[in-house]
Amino acid sequence: MIFALILLVLLGLSMLLHFSHFVESLVRIGNVSSHTSGPRLDEVVLEDNDASAKVAVVRVEGIITSQIVDQGGFSLPEVIKAQLKRAKNDHRVKAVILKVDSPGGEVLASDDIYRTISEFQEKTRKPVVAAMGSLAASGGYYVSAPCRWIVANDMTITGSIGVIMSSWNYRGLMNKVGVRPYTYKSGKFKDMLSGSREPADIPEEERAMLQGLIDEVFDKFKDIVAEGRDRAHEKNKNEGRALADDWKDYADGRVLSGTEAQKLGFVDEVGNFDDAKRRAMKLAGIREADFIEYKQRYDLADLLGLFGRSESRALKVDLGMDLPKLEAGHLYFLSPTYLH
Repeated sequence: MIFALILLVLLGLSMLLHFSHFVESLVRIGNVSSHTSGPRLDEVVLEDNDASAKVAVVRVEGIITSQIVDQGGFSLPEVIKAQLKRAKNDHRVKAVILKVDSPGGEVLASDDIYRTISEFQEKTRKPVVAAMGSLAASGGYYVSAPCRWIVANDMTITGSIGVIMSSWNYRGLMNKVGVRPYTYKSGKFKDMLSGSREPADIPEEERAMLQGLIDEVFDKFKDIVAEGRDRAHEKNKNEGRALADDWKDYADGRVLSGTEAQKLGFVDEVGNFDDAKRRAMKLAGIREADFIEYKQRYDLADLLGLFGRSESRALKVDLGMDLPKLEAGHLYFLSPTYLH
């Protein structure tokens, strides 16, 4: 009888707790589209070593995009910014491991993450170690460049330093079906990148302007690589790798293995995630650490918020990840392994 009473009390407490969470979710539903407080994060222990210090693992996985791709209503740059803010405010977190497995993505989203990492290291003096997975190319390398130390597996696909913009010309198909477009514009270049024009009607000035835009962003990419690697080498001294004198010759969009990237100075060390963990502790000056990450918390309000959205912000394809639509006229840091 005593055992049954204890079970009833525990059951009542459990129901009360779940009911309170339910009520809290209902209160949030009316304000589901407001994210002024940012993503709600719970700390999860990945490896408990009974240590006083902690190392936070922040993941950059899949396409890097500013689109909303999760049920919480936040983009990847927003989530990473919130995670690094938690790591900044926790005095027990001594270092961060940026776990990268990405073919790249949007230029602005990649730059947002790059700036967040740079500011985090500058303001906190806590080192960020990039741990590259199977793929860390183009935008995946862009976000790794500001890190204090970069570890890649020997079979990691990285590099692919470059910029791409694409468009479609479907005028030939329109001619076949008897469709003729009529365009009224305020300026000579107002229909730039329009796919309904005859290729012969596209002025060379337009091609030159677009190429100039590509070259400008590409120069920015190379500056990011040079600044990040030079700053890291200055701090790491002889332990890390400096960029090779001819590294720009390999910044032509080609992909590199982790071994090749290490020889050219794009990464500091060839190893695995355990090597990245050891390096993070060494740079932080600690011998032991608990490894944690920040997981987003979802509840009923997030679920109902999904039903309230009028459009889908992501496209599901057979690559095992959620990918955004590649839009004509948008600039991307993307690896050819994704494009093909």
